[in-house]
Amino acid sequence: MYHTVGGHFTFEKVPFDWGNNLLDKLNLDFLFNEGRNNFDRLGHYMIGVFAYPIAEFVYKTKKVSSKTTAILFGIFALGFWGSLYEIIEMIYAIKEGGSVGAAFLGSQGDIWDAQKDMLLDILGAVTVSVLFWWKWRKK
Repeated sequence: MYHTVGGHFTFEKVPFDWGNNLLDKLNLDFLFNEGRNNFDRLGHYMIGVFAYPIAEFVYKTKKVSSKTTAILFGIFALGFWGSLYEIIEMIYAIKEGGSVGAAFLGSQGDIWDAQKDMLLDILGAVTVSVLFWWKWRKK
């Protein structure tokens, strides 16, 4: 649903004023730039949630025997796929060029957009992995 909304409006033009106001108050300017629509950045953080089912799958199917390894696998898998997407996005934007390529890239003038997106993917994965570890440590 989240990406459907972003795809409909393009991530730059999603009406996300309440979210931008909240992120501005958190004063995390190194990740969430003021004056920028941070809808896509929050989406990248939320993508990290998928590290949990990856870790749970590899642990429960006994692909790995250690919970720590399962957690790290989930984080690394999310980091890999997030980075791969950013590379594909860059290649498409270069090939398409012009305003269409810029709209697809969605960097909104931030030269570090791809790196920040990858960082937020990984931070989301780490967050959910801490929850995974906390749930599984009791068992």
